[in-house]
Amino acid sequence: MAKIKKIITSSSEETIKVGMDLSKNLRKGSIVAFLGDLGSGKTTFIKGIVKALSEKKDINVNSPTFVYLNIYDVKIPVYHFDLYRIKDKNEFYSHGFEEYFSCSGVCLIEWSENILDILPKDTTFVKISHQSENEREIEITNAFK
Repeated sequence: MAKIKKIITSSSEETIKVGMDLSKNLRKGSIVAFLGDLGSGKTTFIKGIVKALSEKKDINVNSPTFVYLNIYDVKIPVYHFDLYRIKDKNEFYSHGFEEYFSCSGVCLIEWSENILDILPKDTTFVKISHQSENEREIEITNAFK
């Protein structure tokens, strides 16, 4: 049974903290799919996950919009995808990205809308929506027990 958790954040720092909290549930092979409009806070949330998994306090996390994938060598390797420019699952496959689903790391996928039908059943979904200029509603749906 999937669990749904809704959280309201009022700042980037709070969104980062929610990402850090979620990281405690991630294991090798975890996949987290992010949904949300441009500027909703997907990359900010991912900064929290990567920061929590890193031993470096100043790790730089950027959205890989033009390169599709950033890899962070942290406690559990993190594969950070930005699929904003990927049109469909066939283009995703053409890059060989599906191979990362079976790697010994964590896949964090921004703009996952175009590959929803190929994501594993145990994928965690994080939907972020604007409530106001600084306020975000974060809905986490996952298969964690």
